[in-house]
Amino acid sequence: MYDMPPGFMTTMKTSSNSQYSSYSVSKVFNPQFQILHFLSYFGLLGCGITLGIILSFYIKGCNLNLQLTRLSVSEISAPPRPEISDETHVGLKNYLKPPAVMHDMDDKELLWRASMAPKIKEYPFNRTPKVAFMFLTRGPVFLAPLWEKFFKGHEKYYSIYVHSNPSYNGSDPESPVFHGRRIPSKEVKWGSVNMVEAERRLLANALLDVWNQRFVLLSESCIPLFNFSTVYSYLMNSSVSHVMSYDEHSAVGRGRYSPRMLPLITVDQWRKGSQWFEMDRELALAVVSDSTYFPVFHHYCKRSCYADEHYLPTFVTMKHASINSNRTLTWVDWSKGGPHPARLARNYVTVEFLKALRNTTCEYNGVEDSNVCYLFARKFLPDTLSRLLRFAPKVMQF
Repeated sequence: MYDMPPGFMTTMKTSSNSQYSSYSVSKVFNPQFQILHFLSYFGLLGCGITLGIILSFYIKGCNLNLQLTRLSVSEISAPPRPEISDETHVGLKNYLKPPAVMHDMDDKELLWRASMAPKIKEYPFNRTPKVAFMFLTRGPVFLAPLWEKFFKGHEKYYSIYVHSNPSYNGSDPESPVFHGRRIPSKEVKWGSVNMVEAERRLLANALLDVWNQRFVLLSESCIPLFNFSTVYSYLMNSSVSHVMSYDEHSAVGRGRYSPRMLPLITVDQWRKGSQWFEMDRELALAVVSDSTYFPVFHHYCKRSCYADEHYLPTFVTMKHASINSNRTLTWVDWSKGGPHPARLARNYVTVEFLKALRNTTCEYNGVEDSNVCYLFARKFLPDTLSRLLRFAPKVMQF
């Protein structure tokens, strides 16, 4: 057995007593410390919950006040929602509605809009085709009472357009059937290219109405030779348009041709004819869309070259000969010669004369001996009106 160093036991006892004493103290105070620690945590937890409840009520109150503020502001400042009306609704019906006869389009804008055509041939709606009666006049249509009888009862089947000299102010009483049918017009001089511009202007305005299918050019001195039903049926069932076109080798035909029209138009393509035409929608669209041949006439068909007698006959023969009959539907009397047809005064108007104009022979839709060739006639003076009104029910049957 080893000997212990002196004092070792004393040291061990002292250390043991110290550790015991320290353990005893911690054993006494530790539960109290844990209780105090627990209470402090509990106190902090309670404070946190209380603070959270207070903050939540505060935030809810702020949100409620903010919502109330926004609601009150929106009630004051927000504009009312617009109501949808027929004017704001965009649909096929509104798109198809033609513009008013009087509009603010210039010729370039008008021709551009009128030249539009759908690629799909079948219409997605029920359509009653109409005839556009286009009157190129100096002033009023002085035979209007006769035309009123002609149009009466057929309002769904026709449209009327009047191109008169801008100097005419409409001072004469207008017939109801022609009231409000004047289009924006420009001055027209006989023999000038602006005569053709007026014709294209009339066509363009009539093309804006998609229901118009046939287009007839007339003057204030024209009369109908048949009743409306006959004229309408004749035009709607026709397989071709009616633009007079023939090759005239004399001075008043090829003699009016200018070599400056080369290479677009040659002398062999040059044609002559009456300006009083009738055409379908396909040809009318081609005429208003022509930006190749009309400018040539505009520049080089002047003075003794009368564009209204040559532009349409030449253009139609060059580009659309297969859909043209090469004849006019408007009768005139050239028997007296001269640059203008004979003017028909009151004594010309007899039952026999009107019947003779109605009984002629020509080709219609392949039938060579058709007895209806002319649907209209000109140049009737104003003094013929009384006789025409008397004979119309008997001869024209309207």
